[in-house]
Amino acid sequence: MLRSGVRVPYRPPIFYRYQMIDSQIWVIAGTAASIGFVHTVLGPDHYLPFIVMSRARQWTLAKTLFISFLCGLGHVSSSIVLGFVGIALGTAVFKLEAIESIRGGAAAWLLIGFGFAYFIWGLHRAIRKKPHKHVHFHGKGDVHEHVHTHESAHTHVHDQKKQANITPWILFAIFVFGPCEPLIPLVMYPAAKHNTTGVVVVALTFGIITILTMLTIIAFASYGVSFVRLGKLEKYAHALAGAMIFISGLSVQFLGL
Repeated sequence: MLRSGVRVPYRPPIFYRYQMIDSQIWVIAGTAASIGFVHTVLGPDHYLPFIVMSRARQWTLAKTLFISFLCGLGHVSSSIVLGFVGIALGTAVFKLEAIESIRGGAAAWLLIGFGFAYFIWGLHRAIRKKPHKHVHFHGKGDVHEHVHTHESAHTHVHDQKKQANITPWILFAIFVFGPCEPLIPLVMYPAAKHNTTGVVVVALTFGIITILTMLTIIAFASYGVSFVRLGKLEKYAHALAGAMIFISGLSVQFLGL
């Protein structure tokens, strides 16, 4: 092929089309990575519940990170699935964003409700755990007293069973409801260009960065918090955790964090 007297290797028009789209996709993927990082750091609901629950329930760091990973995966995957369904149905961006907004409100209220309920439960647990004395009178004028807590009263070794811990499942359900609002407009551009590979690359980039940021913050914070000793307030650890989750939910709902 000749251009101004110079022979140039022939390339079909589709080559230039895909070259342009690929460069654009990498720019969008880089933007997705940046937004995923900032979105996670500025959203305390992405990490605070796991940090305080890990401290209150004395989870190991490995267990904390595993639960956090599953919740993060559910959090990102739900928005990716919604985006793919919207793309398949040809749904407009503003309609998907409206759905994400509704999901965001529901997730915030679920977080508020869970935090408040856990705070009340933790407070009740702390009060029941407070040691107190009982005086017993026996025949011939014998009197003695003993100290116990209602938490451990009337239990026997052979009756004790390991109770199911539903807290991680509650957190998982809340995070599945929680949307990744910035993801929808990011994946819609390559979708409009009918570039399936671009959609997958952008979605995966956003998801991986979001989850890695979550796990990094949770790992460092949980390790640091594990050295904190509350002293006499230790029995209120569950109540304090519930209060922090409650405040986190309020900040998301009313401050838009």
